[in-house]
Amino acid sequence: MKAKLLLEERHQLHDAAFAELRVWRVPQPVRGSRHDFKYTLAYVVTGVCVLRYDNEAGKGDHKHLGEIETPYRFSTPEQLLADFWQDVDHWRPL
Repeated sequence: MKAKLLLEERHQLHDAAFAELRVWRVPQPVRGSRHDFKYTLAYVVTGVCVLRYDNEAGKGDHKHLGEIETPYRFSTPEQLLADFWQDVDHWRPL
C-alpha cells in the first residue's frame, strides 16, 4: 500500500498569514511514531513558519512553537487538527 493523502488544505487567514495542512495514511508508522499517519500542519505569518506540527522520520510526533520544539502526544487526526487550530488562535492577529 502506498501513502494515501487524506487532507491537503491551505487557508488564507489574514493578508500575510496562512495555514497549510497535509495528512497522509501510511502503510507503516513513520520512524519515531506509533500510528499510521504522516502529517505536517503549518501556520505561516509574513513568510515565517511560527507554528508547525509534524512527525518527521526519527523525531516522532512534535510541534514547533516559534523557535521551541516540544513533543506532541498524537491520539487521533481529529484531535491533531483541534490542537493545531487552538494553537493558531493564540498566534492570530486580532
